[in-house]
Amino acid sequence: MAYQSFIEFSNSQQWQSLSKQGANLQRPLWASTGVKDPAYDPTRYVMQLIAANTVNTMPENTLNAVRSTGVFAGETITDNYQNAKANLAKLALAGVDLEKITNALEIDGVEKFEAAWLELIDSVKTVAGK
Repeated sequence: MAYQSFIEFSNSQQWQSLSKQGANLQRPLWASTGVKDPAYDPTRYVMQLIAANTVNTMPENTLNAVRSTGVFAGETITDNYQNAKANLAKLALAGVDLEKITNALEIDGVEKFEAAWLELIDSVKTVAGK
C-alpha cells in the first residue's frame, strides 16, 4: 500500500508542480529486508519488493543470496494491491489497530536509524581524531 501511495503522489498535479520547481522525488526505502526466520528463503522480502524508483537496504548475507539465487522477473508489487487491501481489511476486522502499530514501528525505526547515525558520526570523529 505504501508503494501505491507513492505512485499516486508521483502522478499527482502537486508533484508535477514541485518537480517543475526542481524538487527531487523521495523514493520509498525498503529497509533491512533480510529474513529473521532461518526457515525462510533469504531472498523472500527482496524478491517481493521489486519496483521502479525504490531503494532496498539489506544485510550482506541477503545481498549475497540475491546475487547467487535471485531470479528477477520484473516488478512484483502492483499486482498484489488487491490482496494487500483484503489482508489489511481482515486485520482490521480482527481488531488489529494498524494505525497504532504503524505509529509505534515508525517511532522505533526512527530511533534505531538515529542511533546508528550517531554511532557513525562518533566513529568518523574518532577516525578523524576529533
